[in-house]
Amino acid sequence: MDALEYQGGVKKYLQLPLYMIIVFAIGTIFIYFYNTTIGVIATVIVIVYGIVTLALYRKNVKTLAEEVVTIATSYATMQKEFLEKFQLPYALLDAGGHFLWQNENFQELSGKEKHYSKSITTIFPEITREWLEKKNDRDFDCIIKYNGKVYDALFTRVNLYEALNKDEVLSQGESQSGLFTLLLIDISSSEELRAENEEQKICVALLDIDNYDETVESIDNVKRSLLTAIIDRKINRYFQEADAIIRKTDDDKYFIIFQYKYLSKLEENKFSILEDMKATKAGNDKELTVSIGIGIHGNSYQKNAEYARTAIDLAMGRGGSQVVIKDNANISYYGVRGKEIEKNTRVKARVKAEALRELMETKDKIFVMGHKISDADAIGAAIGVFCAAKHLDKECHIVLNTITSSLKPIIELFDDDEKYPYDMFVQGDTALEEIDANSLLVVVDTNRPSYTECPELLEKTKSIVVIDHHRQGNERIENATLSYIESYSSSSCEMIAEVLQYFSENIHLTQEEAESMYAGILIDTNNFLTKTGVRTFEAAAYLKRCGVNVTHVRKLLREDMTAYKARADIIRNAEVYRNAFAIAVCDGDNIDSPTIVGAQASNELLNIVGIKASFVLTNYRGKVYVSSRSIDEIDVQGIMERLGGGGHQNVAGAQIEDASIEEVRRHIKEILDDMIDHGEIKLSIMKN
Repeated sequence: MDALEYQGGVKKYLQLPLYMIIVFAIGTIFIYFYNTTIGVIATVIVIVYGIVTLALYRKNVKTLAEEVVTIATSYATMQKEFLEKFQLPYALLDAGGHFLWQNENFQELSGKEKHYSKSITTIFPEITREWLEKKNDRDFDCIIKYNGKVYDALFTRVNLYEALNKDEVLSQGESQSGLFTLLLIDISSSEELRAENEEQKICVALLDIDNYDETVESIDNVKRSLLTAIIDRKINRYFQEADAIIRKTDDDKYFIIFQYKYLSKLEENKFSILEDMKATKAGNDKELTVSIGIGIHGNSYQKNAEYARTAIDLAMGRGGSQVVIKDNANISYYGVRGKEIEKNTRVKARVKAEALRELMETKDKIFVMGHKISDADAIGAAIGVFCAAKHLDKECHIVLNTITSSLKPIIELFDDDEKYPYDMFVQGDTALEEIDANSLLVVVDTNRPSYTECPELLEKTKSIVVIDHHRQGNERIENATLSYIESYSSSSCEMIAEVLQYFSENIHLTQEEAESMYAGILIDTNNFLTKTGVRTFEAAAYLKRCGVNVTHVRKLLREDMTAYKARADIIRNAEVYRNAFAIAVCDGDNIDSPTIVGAQASNELLNIVGIKASFVLTNYRGKVYVSSRSIDEIDVQGIMERLGGGGHQNVAGAQIEDASIEEVRRHIKEILDDMIDHGEIKLSIMKN
């Protein structure tokens, strides 16, 4: 006890009478200057005061120390008892997450004894030592579930040395060594209420019958009524299971609202109405398909309706026969294995052509760009837009950064002709300098901003037109003034050829322009073998009437011996995976256009018996380009979407950054295995 030293305010309080002796002594000295007699008396009084004070200090300090210790001990006991009886589960962990101490409520909750010293992971598997080490904050928490209840686990990092000496805890950013306090708060009731509130939120759905007009026109009036009744009954019966409110807004359109809790049930059966509707027959030969757009988790009913409209536009833009769910920034797709349905009507092409003409007439300059490493379809479509601008006497530039060996013959058609301006083709940097607010930007053969030849151009003007034949994905060009996306079209050149026919009665294509567009159709259809429909041949016939020389086009599309040998090597070294998938690598070191060679090899791999889908990987300019193809059974677009790409059911691709060829190859195999295991891909024979 003699070693006990008082600190802080207690020490100062005890020593204050001693300090007063010095004050009185100094005061006595001043008294001597005024009156010696009184000074002597004061000196005696100070001496007596000092003797008494020192005596009392020495006599009572031990007793006072014992009292302080008694109080401190009682306080510590009370504090410990308070923690033991604390109404909330409370525990102390070491730096590794092992238990040092638990109060009674924590012991009751965990079912462990007081001296249980194993890791917290044995009770709560989600809380690991690695998880604790990653947390840099002094205070942090997580939600855990235990014995059917939900808890908010509140952690506080405590430095033992600091706590004992300064009564402080570590501030953010200091050493992670020390202890952790853990407090569990039961939030089961609030979580139940939150979940119940979540389940009762309203989902807004829009349902469109993709090919209603084409289907009903093929049957007589009596059967039309029967078909309409069957459609209404199927839609109502399907959504009655979700306790939905259904309103028919047009012959082929429905507005539906239901509670969020039913959405998971619809997702479980992958929206069986998609397949059920295809089986609807009432004298019709064509399959009926539907598209559904669902908006959820908006901050208002109006926002959900807006999400639903965006979702249905995405579904229709991807070819229909699918469900798209938009949840703020997240988008989910169901039924993407459906084949795009070609529409025979050209009303949409006429409307888009008129709208494009009106936009061009109000602008001073027109800029056209396709995707990076442009192919014949992108350039052909851009040249078609150039023709439209030329007809209106508008200045037009095609943005092209790289002229590959496959494009060079097409570009030379215009470079060597005095009829065309020297700046018909410009670099992206030049376009950025010349484009302004009164310019129109037309994007062809892609609808993804990051894939365009010069993405910065999209920010330089608000007047943007998108014309593309690829399915839309999560990434898309926002706020386009005019968007014309038809995934059933074979190529962008086919779409532009249709638009030009309605753009003006007096428009005329030169032989070079028509042959460029015809070459684009040939490339994207693999010589009219892939994704060709009636309108494809009609577009080709229109271009032929404009002066296309097929022999000349064939010469334009010839390739050099190096590319031909490279394609042969790709096919020769291809790996056949699970007896159904060809996976190959294109070595682009000595090839001018490796991605195009890879796409061509991917097409040719389908000529091998038993190959249902092909994938060719090309490492080019810091990215891995994947070209995927299939004939009819495999939806390669769904596979490419998992890699961050997209395309069509039978023609798709992806561009992957920060990955090696082997990593992408392994990822493709994992995706194929997963889709086979979950029944998304069905193979009659599956062998590793």
